[in-house]
Amino acid sequence: MKNTPDIWRHVDAKAPEMIALADRVWDMPEPLYTEFRSAAEHVEELKRQGFRVEQGVAEIPTAIMAEAGEEGPVIAILGEYDALPGLSQEAGVAEKKPVAHHNGYGHGCGHNLLGAGAMLAATAVKNWLAEKGIKGRVRYYGCPAEEGGAAKAFMARAGLFNDADIAITWHPSSFAEVAPAASLANTRIDFTFTGRSSHAAAAPHLGRSALDAIELMNVGVNYMREHMDSAARIHYAYLDAGGVAPNVVQGKAKVRYAIRHPDTPGMRALVERVKKIAQGAALMTETTVEVEVISAVSNLLGNAPLEEAMQAQLELLGPPEFDEADKEYARAIRATLSPEDIKAAFKATGMPYDPEMELCSAVVPAGTRRELMLGSTDVGDVSWCVPLVQAHGATCAVGTPFHSWQLTAQGKSGHAHKGMVHVAKVMAATATAALENPALIAKAKADLAARLDGTPYDCPIPAENKPPLDMAKG
Repeated sequence: MKNTPDIWRHVDAKAPEMIALADRVWDMPEPLYTEFRSAAEHVEELKRQGFRVEQGVAEIPTAIMAEAGEEGPVIAILGEYDALPGLSQEAGVAEKKPVAHHNGYGHGCGHNLLGAGAMLAATAVKNWLAEKGIKGRVRYYGCPAEEGGAAKAFMARAGLFNDADIAITWHPSSFAEVAPAASLANTRIDFTFTGRSSHAAAAPHLGRSALDAIELMNVGVNYMREHMDSAARIHYAYLDAGGVAPNVVQGKAKVRYAIRHPDTPGMRALVERVKKIAQGAALMTETTVEVEVISAVSNLLGNAPLEEAMQAQLELLGPPEFDEADKEYARAIRATLSPEDIKAAFKATGMPYDPEMELCSAVVPAGTRRELMLGSTDVGDVSWCVPLVQAHGATCAVGTPFHSWQLTAQGKSGHAHKGMVHVAKVMAATATAALENPALIAKAKADLAARLDGTPYDCPIPAENKPPLDMAKG
């Protein structure tokens, strides 16, 4: 039997408790900013493990900051626990089967695993510090509302990460790897148009349609797509189409836009162009428009020294070890996926296409060329405040689309649990490598300073905005 690092032993010792936490959170899916029961479960577990816990940080009732250890460097480990609407699903099956008492919500991005896995790594580091008698602090951040709510951006704006030396986090995925340091800056903005209601047949000339204004705005934005950065993305959804009576001219209507760009300055410029189109639509329809920024996140910054350190830990550990029962269930899930879904997972990581690979069987090598389609994450804001590295943990059948019922279904599976424990070992070992080697922390800080040279962090959320605690209501 090979000699394994002490930190892995500490992870294994606490794995059953954190797997149970992940399953409890899966059973109580709550959307952004309403994660009261999930946060309470995390608080209770943190206290049981001996952490000092502070709740309601950054004016967010479901945000948590917990710390253990004394003096020395501060290692931040970030967890999440918010669910998604429309993704309620029974666990352990390979057919779409919603759970009635989950109110339509489900962990379709694996955040039940993300929070528990991060806490597993933090707890292991806490116990390792105590065993070794090393000065240092490990801090667990319970971060709600990643799915569109930008809670970490509000936490970053409040300065909660400023005294941390390095930050480590992870996200569920098909493959085990150091996550590429790339994401899109993103702003969510509500445009509310107000016109004048009237009888659509008897007095249409007296009405001024707010719905017409939104439709004209959408047309204008769609024409703008030809004249913006090809990597930028714009999406919209009606929050209020003005009513259900076609014989009433809609006097008020509301649309939410998500505006994304590879960097924050580019995103800000694109936002201003969209605002001008909204103003033009209001002018054309003789309506007025109110603009409200709901949330915003920055693009993700990489950190070469931390990425190299994490890659070394991944290669030392190797891929997760899945058993035949895990593979059998993964095959059943794969049967519900399209060939395009499966190929996309290989393209995104640059791994050789293998249609027979049900679950991750190899660590993604450093420097692998890939075809990335980027999303947005509030982890980006943290990366502007503290050197940060992110892992991907192999917790689902290869090719599983995220934000899908298939991902929710696998949230309590054996292979999800094994992938969570595996990535916790990677995170914890990266943390202990930094605690044992102050030069690594110094290099990580120098790397971040170089990236920030001339472009210091400027939170994309307006200073007057408070966390949108009622965002889940629309």
